[in-house]
Amino acid sequence: MFVHGNNLAQKESASRKYNDEVSTQLIAEVRLEYNKWKEANLALKGPYSTKQANDIEVLQQRVNLFEDYKTFIDQQKYAEAFDSRSNLQSSVLEEFLYYLLKDLVESLSFNALIGKSHAFKDIFFLPTSFKEMLEAPMARFELKDHDFIIGARVEATFHTLGSQTIQKEIIDIPAVAIECKTYIDKTMLEGSSTSAEQLKYKNPNGLYMVVSEWIKLTENINLRKYKVDQIYVLRKQKNVDREYRFLPTYTKNPIHSDVVEHLFETVRNHLTADWSGGIRDILVKGYIE
Repeated sequence: MFVHGNNLAQKESASRKYNDEVSTQLIAEVRLEYNKWKEANLALKGPYSTKQANDIEVLQQRVNLFEDYKTFIDQQKYAEAFDSRSNLQSSVLEEFLYYLLKDLVESLSFNALIGKSHAFKDIFFLPTSFKEMLEAPMARFELKDHDFIIGARVEATFHTLGSQTIQKEIIDIPAVAIECKTYIDKTMLEGSSTSAEQLKYKNPNGLYMVVSEWIKLTENINLRKYKVDQIYVLRKQKNVDREYRFLPTYTKNPIHSDVVEHLFETVRNHLTADWSGGIRDILVKGYIE
């Protein structure tokens, strides 16, 4: 859930890296501001699965909290001390999605999964012989790391009829999967498109989206050909190399609340929608909705 907070805690407890005086001071500064951001978000309630009059106001408050904290942690001194491999800055977006969607999910069920997940991708069977196959099917699960999911944890049981050997597996199945990026370029989008296609092949009701701060694509890219359901660019701005963002001449767009509102409503509509649409429905309506 608290992906960014966990990342920060790892740096605080690191025995070798980030234990010099400067790093320790910077981490302490980040911890102070992070705690304020976390507490403010946990104190703020909503939006929920049913629409309420103050939804837009609550979403705007969450965006303001996110913008303020991201502005703080994106300062040059922190960016230079903790490079992209440390995931300190990039993990802020993942935790923001948790704050944004947690009350929606909890109002539907406390059993739902939310956050980072090593989730179901594919299943195959690999017994070492026919004799072993008669004893147990030897199911193998291929998993996929997702930055953020909303889904269900499922217990699956396998056994060969007539055998007493039982194989139990617990797997995460996403209803919503979100890839989080600082910026999205062509290579990243192609990878996300492949992941979306794999998810939908096994779970046709799955929703797959990409959320980024910036975009690094040219007008020659056909976004319609990719299999992701939606691409969100929170700053509505093209990416520049990080060092240029610290120049006095660079203007960084804020996080746009209308983009976040669209993201939230897309997830809420999906999680509260009727997912039926099989053969029975097409025989009644004559088409798929």
